[in-house]
Amino acid sequence: MGQQTLTQVLRYLPKTEDKRLLVGLGNNDDAAVYRLNDDTAIIHTVDFFTPIVDDPYDYGAISAANALSDIYAMGGKPVLALNIVCFPPDLPGEILGNVLKGGADKVKQAGALIAGGHTVKDEEPKYGLSVLGTINPDRIIKNVGARPGDALILTKPIGIGIITTAIKADMLEKETIKKTVYIMKQLNDKASRMMWGAVVHAATDVTGFGLLGHACEMADGSNVSFEMFYRDVPVIDESIDLAQTGIIPAGTYDNRKFLDGRISFADVPRYMEDIMFDPQTSGGLLIALPPDEVFRFKGIGKVIGRVVKKQGCSIIVK
Repeated sequence: MGQQTLTQVLRYLPKTEDKRLLVGLGNNDDAAVYRLNDDTAIIHTVDFFTPIVDDPYDYGAISAANALSDIYAMGGKPVLALNIVCFPPDLPGEILGNVLKGGADKVKQAGALIAGGHTVKDEEPKYGLSVLGTINPDRIIKNVGARPGDALILTKPIGIGIITTAIKADMLEKETIKKTVYIMKQLNDKASRMMWGAVVHAATDVTGFGLLGHACEMADGSNVSFEMFYRDVPVIDESIDLAQTGIIPAGTYDNRKFLDGRISFADVPRYMEDIMFDPQTSGGLLIALPPDEVFRFKGIGKVIGRVVKKQGCSIIVK
C-alpha cells in the first residue's frame, strides 16, 4: 500500500486518547508504546509481507528482522513475538516449516521468544511477526525531536528494493543475492544498543517509504529540514547499475509521487534519486544526534547529512 493510500485509510480510524498510550497512531512512529508503570512501557508492532527471496529460511529470517527493527528503532528490547502466516494449502508443509524456522532463529538471536501465532489459508504466502518489546518510559526514542545542528547517521546501505526486484527477474549473480540477503537479515540490535549510551534526539528504521520518505517523517515531525549529501549515502553497489538501466520497483515511483514538492535535488544523478526513493526491506536506522556523539557509531553507521532550520522543503539533497 502506498503512503498516500495509507494516509487516506488511516483517517477512518477513531482517535485514541489515553495518558498511558505514550506513542500511538497520530505520531507516524515505528510502533505503539504503552506505559505499564513508572519504570516500564511496552512497545508493540506488527509487520509481514510476501516473499522477496526464493529461499524459505532466508525469507523467514528477513521478515523477522524487519519486524524486530521497529522495536530497535525506539531503543527498546524485544521480548516476545507471535507468528503471522498466510499460506497456500497446496504448497508442501516443509516450505512453511523452513520459513518459521528462519523467523524463530532470528527472534532467538534477538534474545526474544516465539510464543505461537496465527495461520490462515491464502493463495499467496505471507509471513511476519507481531513483536512486543520493553523500554523505560523516560528513554523512548521517537522519530521526532531532531534539532538543527544534529548529524544524520544511516546504519545500512540502501538499494534493497531495486536488488530484490532484480532477484525476482533472475537477473543477479549468486554473490550479489547472498550479500543483499545478509544485509536484510542483519538485526539493528547493535545500533540500538549504541543509542542507549548516546544522546539521540530522533530515530527511525528505513523500510517501505524509502530513505527519503522516512526522513521526511522525521524532518516534518521535528519542524526542521534535513540536508543530505548523496555521495555519502551508503549504497549496495549493484543497485547503481540496475537503477541506471531502469530496474526500479513500483514502490519507488509511489514514494516519489507522494513526496513531490517536499524534496529538493541539486545536481543529483537521476539513478541516485531513484535509489533514495527506493523502498527498503529490513533497512537500517536513520539517527539524528549531536555531532559529538557520532563517534559512538564508528563501524556501524555513516554520516549522510545534517539537520538545519526549517526550509522551504523537507529534504535538500546535494
